[in-house]
Amino acid sequence: MLSLGMIAQPAIGQSDGSEVTFADHIAPILYENCVKCHRPGGVAPMALVTYEQARPWAPLIQYKTELRDKMGAMPPYYLERGIGIQHVKDDERLSEEQIGLIGAWVANGAPMGSEENIPTPPTFDDSGAWRLGEPDLVVSLGDITVGATDSDSWVAGDLVPTGLTEDRYVSAVEMREVNDADSDAIGGTVVGGLYIVHHMSWRTGIPGEEETFVGWPVHELGRNPDLFDPKAGRLLQAGSSINPSTYHLHSNGQVTTGHMEFGFYLHPRGYEPEHERGRMSLGDGLNISVQANMKDQELHTYTVLQEHTKISSFEPHLHAPGARMCLEAIWGNQIETLACVGYDHNWVKQYTFEDDYAPLLPKGTIVHMIGYMDNIAENTNVVDARNWSGSSNASITNMFLHLGQSVRLTDEQFVLEMAGRRERLGLTKNDHLLGCPLCMANIPPLGPEVEEADDE
Repeated sequence: MLSLGMIAQPAIGQSDGSEVTFADHIAPILYENCVKCHRPGGVAPMALVTYEQARPWAPLIQYKTELRDKMGAMPPYYLERGIGIQHVKDDERLSEEQIGLIGAWVANGAPMGSEENIPTPPTFDDSGAWRLGEPDLVVSLGDITVGATDSDSWVAGDLVPTGLTEDRYVSAVEMREVNDADSDAIGGTVVGGLYIVHHMSWRTGIPGEEETFVGWPVHELGRNPDLFDPKAGRLLQAGSSINPSTYHLHSNGQVTTGHMEFGFYLHPRGYEPEHERGRMSLGDGLNISVQANMKDQELHTYTVLQEHTKISSFEPHLHAPGARMCLEAIWGNQIETLACVGYDHNWVKQYTFEDDYAPLLPKGTIVHMIGYMDNIAENTNVVDARNWSGSSNASITNMFLHLGQSVRLTDEQFVLEMAGRRERLGLTKNDHLLGCPLCMANIPPLGPEVEEADDE
């Protein structure tokens, strides 16, 4: 795990471009944001730990970071600034100040500066590099081998016991593929490079008791950990097993054997969830028609919320032509953009909202999702932009889904959630909170006597 704390960044206004150096400005940015992957033995195709390693790649570092939220950007996290909710957990974006420092460094010839000023590089423990720290429970699935030239395939795996002897609630889950691929021989890219599991659908439950099986978030390439709503932990039952119902496998160019590992982070014993998992379904697998050689094609889908809903995370799922996705909420005559994110099929990301900023939407809200598809030769994820494509599971075809998490709320829970936000954020009737259209409404708390009257 990363042992380096947050490194203070010099303000760009403190120096002109001629004074920006690797030692004083760029190394701290790389060490904080990049070398967890860009290091010897990491998943990235080049190391950027030392000046000698980073200097040849300086123009590419500038190009990739200046993409910001576009396909190919580094770090691979595509939440757009200036639109929608900006308060997210585990935000991986570089600041505008950091991007500006990199640009100034490259423009000045990428100097090293004083070698003694280079900070100590962070250290990593590759034996257990879980992003959220050591899990409370780790479950490893069975090995799978994919040949060097095998075509895509969809297969099921064997059930694997979790080993739990008591019911526990899960606060987060992290999934990763461990394999014997030679990253140096491959070049270290993600899709079609290092890994063989493109994505995997899975459930947990007690063998022989089908009614106990429940779904969990899909594993996908480049995905960050799943953080469940603090009031809606996910139940992992005693005696349960993991059922990998569908693997989507693809070749990475060499014979590779690997397996999936699941890291579960558990709530303390005695924890009980207050809210139930949401049932919002948003996507369209019927009306996808992506034309050949065309940029900025739009897909639209809608749903009407049947219950008060808190959207904990936004997770776009497109395929190779996917370039961008936005989420809107329509309440009465009010239309708000909740989030817009770039999309890169090499790095399927989810965006988990901070608890007091997650969209809190009343039943009856229309949720609208817009996908943008670039089926063009310049999109390096597309195999052949001359081809029309529709909906299917294969990466050369398309999907249009929101796979994020949500919770449903009773009337009383909904009113209490809004009241809690007003208090914690210090909101007044003159404020507006994006994604919470009724937060400033004068709704009295619902007590037992109100509920009894409603029942009558």
